[in-house]
Amino acid sequence: MLTFLRNHVLSGDRPHSRLLGAALLAIVLGLAFAPFLTSGARPLNTAATICIYIVLVASYDLLLGYTGIVSFAHTMFFGIGAYGVGLGLSSADPGWSGALLGLVAALLLALALALIIGLFALRVRAIFYSMITLAVASSFAVLASQLSDFTGGEDGKTFSVPAQLQAGFRLIDGVLFGRAIDGKLLTYYLVFFGCLLLFLFLLRLVNSPFGRVLQAIRENEFRAEALGYRTMLYRIWANCLAALVAVLAGALMALWLRYVGPKTMLGFEVMTDILLIVVIGGMGTMYGAVVGATLFIIAQNYLKALMAEGASSLAGISVLAEALHPDRWMLWLGVLFVLSIYFFPSGIVGRLRGQPTP
Repeated sequence: MLTFLRNHVLSGDRPHSRLLGAALLAIVLGLAFAPFLTSGARPLNTAATICIYIVLVASYDLLLGYTGIVSFAHTMFFGIGAYGVGLGLSSADPGWSGALLGLVAALLLALALALIIGLFALRVRAIFYSMITLAVASSFAVLASQLSDFTGGEDGKTFSVPAQLQAGFRLIDGVLFGRAIDGKLLTYYLVFFGCLLLFLFLLRLVNSPFGRVLQAIRENEFRAEALGYRTMLYRIWANCLAALVAVLAGALMALWLRYVGPKTMLGFEVMTDILLIVVIGGMGTMYGAVVGATLFIIAQNYLKALMAEGASSLAGISVLAEALHPDRWMLWLGVLFVLSIYFFPSGIVGRLRGQPTP
């Protein structure tokens, strides 16, 4: 059983650390049973966001960590997937056909844009390519904000989901382990298993011969080209595959939130979060996306509340109470990020695996 799990499910990519293996197992089990281990909307929303960000960050790591491509257009593909599903379900009678049609349209649009960016922008190097992708992503975000009749503009668009995913739907009567089997629960497991399959696909991809070539390109593109590999073609393929996975992650986010908006789906803050998670978890590891996304999303959702409790408990010490004021949660999140970079320069997963500092 362990051999099958290691060689087939994990594509031969073992954690190489007991602590990392235990952490990954705890995260997977926690996300799998989150609806039955927690109560209330906030913990379940946190778990669903972690699932989606794991896939989103892992798809970006395919570009940055495995191929060495620094792109700022990843949120654009994420937003295309979200808007595709959202607009497909904006009809008076939302159904699976509308969601599927919107998703297919989003995948085709993302593939076309990824090909165009790859064919023209990947011919330039380093910062020039990054600036091109930033300009394209910014233009797309502005376009989504201005087409208010179609996209809802700055306010975004709220939509309904198929009947099976609505809160009033009941798969079975009664409860299971204290939880009603309703549409919200079904939506969560659609998100969970969808993200699990996408992550395993990416894990298989980076451990395939294709993935080995991408790593060779990252280490020394000229040497890889001298060995006979068409490096430009591999870079374009990596760009397209990462874009398509980001589209699917955006579609799952839209289904979960029942809302699409430029700030939530296309904002540069999302791109910043992706970069932070990749660095914290460890570039070029895939497992770094799991650990980094879990820690970052939990801190983002609960650090402010923890600081409020700490400030109230230290009300007698004004200096400490002011330092822990909830309005300063972004400051402390930044401090935690700096400390993680200092103590884990190769990322948490890289440190646990004993990888050298980059």
